[in-house]
Amino acid sequence: MNNTKGVQSILLVGVGGQGTILISKILSAGFMQRGYDVKMSEIHGMSQRGGSVTTQIRYGDKVYSPTIGMGEADVIIAFEKAEALRALPYLKKGGIMIMDDYEIYPMPVLTGKAEYPSGAVEAISDAGVEPIVIKAAEIAEGLGNVRAQNIVLLGALVKAWDLGDIEWESLIREYVPAKATDINLRAYAAGRDL
Repeated sequence: MNNTKGVQSILLVGVGGQGTILISKILSAGFMQRGYDVKMSEIHGMSQRGGSVTTQIRYGDKVYSPTIGMGEADVIIAFEKAEALRALPYLKKGGIMIMDDYEIYPMPVLTGKAEYPSGAVEAISDAGVEPIVIKAAEIAEGLGNVRAQNIVLLGALVKAWDLGDIEWESLIREYVPAKATDINLRAYAAGRDL
């Protein structure tokens, strides 16, 4: 597993309904199975109305707080491009950003009171970060359910950050509804194989 010495920090950012909290619970359970001390924190910003949802996970030998400060995230997983841009200041130098090439327009954009930030990937690259950009929502939709986007992102994280020594498939079976197990296992495999 990647850098098991010290505390590791993962920041997940998305929009209400995208499954950020579910993937956080799966990640936390996996890290606990490996014997790590794990702390998790969720922040919901009108999540049921398409607002931002942020989850912070910190794990290591001893973790005192779930809070990730500016420039402290080892990994950011962004479910949506504008949220990736908003979370960028939290990424530490040399950290990994995995982002879905996906846009969700908030109410101010839909009503014409604001513009969606264009060029998110380019702006992140200009800041010195080379994000791993995948089409997780598109892949999940191709598998039959866009809601499996979060598990595609989990698979991508497992590969990008060398977390393959945890039984992620059994955790997916444990945490997703039984009727969605098959599609989520396929979504995980698709993300891991990217």
